[in-house]
Parts: sequence; structure tokens; C-alpha cells
Amino acid sequence: MSINILGISAFYHDSAAALIVDGEIVAAAQEERFTRKKHDAGFPGCAIKSCLAEGGIDLKDVGYIVFYDKPLIKFERLLETYLAYAPKGFRSFVAAMPVWLKEKLFLKDMLKKELAALGSMDQKELPPIFFNEHHKSHAASAFYASPFEKAAVLCLDGVGEWATSSVWLGDGKNLKPQWELDFPHSLGLLYSAFTYYTGFRVNSGEYKLMGLAPYGEPKYVDLILDNLVDLKEDGTFRLDMSYFNYATGLTMTNKKFADLFGAPACKPDSAVTQREMDIARSIQVVTEEIVLKICNTVHQELKTDYLCLAGGVALNCVANGRVLREGPFKDIWIQPAAGDAGGAIGAALTTWYEYLEKPRQVNGGDFMAGSYLGPKHSNENIIKYLSSVNADYKQLDDVKLLPKLAEILDADNVVGWFQGRMEFGPRSLGGRSIIGDARSKKMQSTMNLKIKYRESFRPFAPAVKAEHVSEWFDIDRHSPYMLLVAPVKEDKRIEMSAEQERLFGIDKLNIPRSEIPAVTHVDYSARVQTVHEETNPRFYKLLDEFNKRTDCPVLVNTSFNVRGEPIVCTPEDAYRCFMRTEMDYLVLENVLIAKVDQPEWKEGFDWRDEFALD
Repeated sequence: MSINILGISAFYHDSAAALIVDGEIVAAAQEERFTRKKHDAGFPGCAIKSCLAEGGIDLKDVGYIVFYDKPLIKFERLLETYLAYAPKGFRSFVAAMPVWLKEKLFLKDMLKKELAALGSMDQKELPPIFFNEHHKSHAASAFYASPFEKAAVLCLDGVGEWATSSVWLGDGKNLKPQWELDFPHSLGLLYSAFTYYTGFRVNSGEYKLMGLAPYGEPKYVDLILDNLVDLKEDGTFRLDMSYFNYATGLTMTNKKFADLFGAPACKPDSAVTQREMDIARSIQVVTEEIVLKICNTVHQELKTDYLCLAGGVALNCVANGRVLREGPFKDIWIQPAAGDAGGAIGAALTTWYEYLEKPRQVNGGDFMAGSYLGPKHSNENIIKYLSSVNADYKQLDDVKLLPKLAEILDADNVVGWFQGRMEFGPRSLGGRSIIGDARSKKMQSTMNLKIKYRESFRPFAPAVKAEHVSEWFDIDRHSPYMLLVAPVKEDKRIEMSAEQERLFGIDKLNIPRSEIPAVTHVDYSARVQTVHEETNPRFYKLLDEFNKRTDCPVLVNTSFNVRGEPIVCTPEDAYRCFMRTEMDYLVLENVLIAKVDQPEWKEGFDWRDEFALD
């Protein structure tokens, strides 16, 4: 009889669920995809139902339920922090305590109540509920899902219970803690402080800060290292907390921080200036230096050839690329759901390998199934929905559809691409994607301004057939999860004129940098996704058809959503997003839809008010 383990991450941000069956990751999904609330932190009831459905089981068939952190230890940290900073922390203490006293201290009771209602069960019938440590969940999600028999594991995030950075040694089924840095000294919170200061939203705007960095100069690196961060040669560090407000107040930075940088924090959605670009570049440089130093230390101490990464900072794909190119490890593997959502997988895998003491066998590949772990939808259900809204569509088999789609893309059209299982984690990887021609000079601005309705400076990623990646990018291995940045090959670049070289900041944006300008950032870098026939055969076949037609195996791939909206989950989500934007075509499995053929789309309200801008 199978052993079914349900992992849950919830109540902070990016709630999620994962189902492990006999040690195999069968399903995983984030709650935001179902509720349509970005970073939804609520009980992941919809995600749990989806995972159980994918596994073909009911809640009564689950043997163990595991939560991804320990709320009582987190509460201890909050109390100790408030006491340490008293009376300065009183305002945030007053804001936080009602939620803790009402809900989070009694989280086990809340989980039992929600789960029993979900499974139409009495609470006494529920399986045992375990609680895993936050960073252990991160570490387990990285190591146990990795292709490595033995590896160092580095977890970097904002904060778990106490830990903000932790190092582990994974060997077979064993995962042993080595050392950690504790709150308030946090690389994740340092980066988030600059996210806040430059006017972006914490926990979602960090991508923007990273994307903005190449437009700036590292003018503030010394200022940061001389005042904010006491960085040691081994990569450990302490922050001067007199500049930060996150331990005691309701903001990330304070007046002393603003005085150091010569201006108050930017208001959300204010115009980005060269100063913000320089600040973004500076904190990115500092972050990369810290990560590289820690990686060198970990390698010296643990004497391992391989490294696994998790935690929110592991989504900094620019730093990851430098670790791969300049670090001491033969190879690295990053958990694609590196943030809190992935903790659901780690919590469940910890139960399988540690509590149940099951053996672990590696087979040369990772265990994430390309991260295609969410629900899928049949052509029958798609057609049923499209008929209900009087949509005009054509149904084609792949032999006709994929060459036709290559032709459509070659004509500079933007296509919504919805097929197979939904991705788990923050990246669209060819299951719920918006795609376009990487060779197009106008595609980057078209997608940002007319499709995504977001800032013009934000870069897009290339999806490339795995066997062609080294022909186009300076990377010699697979990058299936879009978590490594690599330079575009020299022979694919377009040299800038002397006049163009003198341009600053956003003025650089519209100058083509390579044969694939839509995915080449201003510093000739790209966030690479390798596409593999084994994990996503249809997306691979589409790239193959496009390559046959154009001699280019690269497409633009961005998430299927608009700014502030979670990635689409259902055919209804996809069609709605398609009709609200200036996308030209939509593919739903084997159904092709042209925008020009659709009936008028009316909603009776301004849909832009539906999603809070990220």
C-alpha cells in the first residue's frame, strides 16, 4: 500500500501544497493560482484539493501531513526581538500580536479544523500532523529533489524561525545542519530593504531590482560595505541595524538609511531615475560578493563537489550564474520553487527520508519532473468553456498546429501558450507561457507595455532547445528552471557604436544587442531556460518547428499573466487574460484562437483594478 505524504506551506506568503507518494513528487501547486490573489498566504485548500486529485486520492488516504515551519519558535523570535529593541518595537508588536494570539499560536488547531472540513472528516480521523523547521524544509526541497548523491546545501532567505542563512550537508538520505546566521542579520532582508527603498514591493519586487541593476553603475558599493554591512572574508556578515526598521517598525528602512543615500525612500510606482539604477546595481554587486564568499567557505569546509541552493535569495539568477561560472563547485542545482512555496515539498520529503528512514537513490536527473507538477486540462473541457463564451476557435492536431504556430511566431505575433501541467514555482516554463520571436527588435517593449502592462526595463527570458544552448549562450550545461543568467555568445552579439556606448540607463533599452534582441539584456546577459524533450515534449517540438523555419531555436518565454496577476491556471483564466491584452493568438492544448476572430469582450468594470500592482 502506498505511503502518501501531504506537505503544506501557509500563513506567511506564497501558500502551497505538495503530495509525495512513495517518495515521488506527484503534485505541487500554489494557492494563488486558484484564488487569483498574488502571493496568497491563506490556508491552501484549493492547492491541497488539486494535489489530491492529481494523485487520485482523498484526504483520508494521506498517511502524514507536514507543515513547513515551527510557529512556536517563530513566536519566540518575535517576542525576543521586541524585547531586545524595546520600546522601539512597540508599534509593530501591537500590529503583530492580535494575529498571533488569535491564529498563529494555535496553528495546529486551525490546520485540523481546515483539513477536517476539506476532507469532510472528523478531526480525530486526520493523520498525524508534523512540523518541520523552516530552513530544514528549504534544505530538504533542494537536496532531496536534486540529482546529487552528496552535496553542500545553502539556504538564503529573509528569515525562517531564527535562521536567515544556513548550511547543510546532504549525503544519501541524511541531511545534517552545519551552521547558520540568525535574524536580524539577513541577506534576503537586506535585498528587500533596497527593494523597498527604490519604490518596489517587498516579496515581489526583488525581481525588478535585479532586472534594473544592469542599467546602473555600482557607485554605492563602498557606502553599503562601509556603513550597512560588516562583511567578513568567509562571507558571514552583520548588519548595522540602526539603518533598518524591519525588526521594530512597519517599514524596511528608516531616516538614517535615507540620510545615508541622500533622499527618502521612493514612493511606489514613482519614475525610476539613474540614481535608483545605480543603487540597484550596487546592492546586486554586494549580494553577489556575499554569496560567492559563502560558497567558497562552504566548499572549503565540506569538501564537496556539488552545491544545492534554496530560499528566496536562490531566485537571484544573476548571483547563481556567477556561482556556477566563478565558484568552486563542479555543478550546482537550484530548487525551482526556492521560496516559501517549495517548503511544502521539503517538509514532505523530510518525513519520507528522515522520519520514515526510506533509502534514497539518485539516477542522474533531478526529481522535479521539469516542475510541471500542477493540474492539466483536457481538450474537451477547453472546448466546453470556449463554447460557453461563444469564442471562435479551430481544433488542430500537433502535426498541423505546431508548424502553423511557428509561422505565426515568425510573423512577429505574440502567442499565449497553455498546455500540459501547470508549473510549480514563480517561473513559467512552457506550460503557462506567453511566447514570441526572440529575433524581434520590438518584442521586448511590445510584451512589457501592451501585454504585461509593466515597466519597460524588465527583461524577458529565452527558451532554447537544450542541445543548442551552448551555440547561443556562454553556458555548458542545462538550465531547465530559468534560474541561471549567462552571457549571450560573442558571435551572436551586435557591437555598439561609440555614441551608443555613451548612453546611460534606460536610454540603452531600445538598442539591439544581439541576433536575439528580445531576450538580450543591456549587459549582454540572458536568463536561460533549456527545454527538454523528456519533460516538455510539446514545447520542445514547437521550438524545433520554429528552428526549422528560422534557423533559430530560441523563443521569448514569459509568464502567462499581466502585472499583479498570478500566472493563469485554467482555460478560463487564460482566455480572459488573452482578451484583456494585445496578444494575437492563444493556444489551449490543441485549440488555436485568433484575437481578430473573437466576439467583443465586455466585463462591465475596469479589470486593471482587479489586481494590486506588484
